[in-house]
Amino acid sequence: MKNGNPYGTHRVLEPQGVLPQPARRLDNTMTIYDNEVLVDVSTLNIDSASFTQLENAAGGDEKKITESILAIVNQRGKMQNPVTGSGGMLIGTVAALGPNRKKQDLSVGDKIASLVSLSLTPLKIHRILAVHPETDQVDVEAQAILFDSGIYAKLPQDMDEKLALAVLDVAGAPAQTARMVKSGDTVLVIGGGGKSGLLCLHEAKKRAGITGKVIGLSRSDAAIGRIQQTGLADSIIQANATQPLDVLDAVRDATGGELCDVVINTVNVPDTEMASILPCKDGGMVYFFSMATSFTKAALGAEGVGKDITMIVGNGYAKNHAEITLEVLRENPVLHDMFTQMYARGVPA
Repeated sequence: MKNGNPYGTHRVLEPQGVLPQPARRLDNTMTIYDNEVLVDVSTLNIDSASFTQLENAAGGDEKKITESILAIVNQRGKMQNPVTGSGGMLIGTVAALGPNRKKQDLSVGDKIASLVSLSLTPLKIHRILAVHPETDQVDVEAQAILFDSGIYAKLPQDMDEKLALAVLDVAGAPAQTARMVKSGDTVLVIGGGGKSGLLCLHEAKKRAGITGKVIGLSRSDAAIGRIQQTGLADSIIQANATQPLDVLDAVRDATGGELCDVVINTVNVPDTEMASILPCKDGGMVYFFSMATSFTKAALGAEGVGKDITMIVGNGYAKNHAEITLEVLRENPVLHDMFTQMYARGVPA
């Protein structure tokens, strides 16, 4: 059995010398190296920005979405949307374990969710069984490789597998929110009616406390209804986040002109950078969790309007993020029931 690099560089075909995520093509042969995990994959959770792009490009045609996913994986050896650069994550069953892995906490047959992006995960799809546009999930017959440095979570026994997959895909967002928000903060969650946005609203409300103020912003009637149903927002704004001046005016109204200490952007469409920056106080913080974010637009845009703020890239990993996110569903029965309807039973989000 061959020795593998812990970061998976032995799987990079081109260009040589880079890590698997920025690589254009990976070796997706499913013979494992000595420190890898082989997973029989049952479901892919495609990153929201990526799935939205694929769906729009296909005009909503599920057959064309299927063809696009297969073409990407066949060309790249991984599921990395060439437009958004993002991937997603998977759930599956451990099929084989390399003998020289650092961690020895898995056994063949364990059901796990990957907590690293599909954009760096060697993947071979044998067949796509079903596409679920309402949840960004794709049922497959496939196999994947996890590297020695890769993180994962054993699927919890107390919730549906696809429900766990859906929330673990965005586990970094609520975990980072828990770190950033402090008592008394005014917090704006852009995309607050979506999956990651609702999880962030829960943590923001919990951390800001009774002296803080939490604002949820979404565009669609359905998303606004979800925010209302949870009761997690002190104020709700229905607005288009690609229209920054409209958002700024609405936030001024909601805060009495004070603006926000923390702004969290979870939307899955481009051109929402300035709607995040303008409502933030000088000295405040903007967290761009969305993979649709242009960090060039964010950096130059903040400079252009004279905003002295801290801007944070949405790292999908934070220590204990899986545990924090699953605990949100245990703490919040309204969210648990809502997400069960959306993801475990396939009711449209």
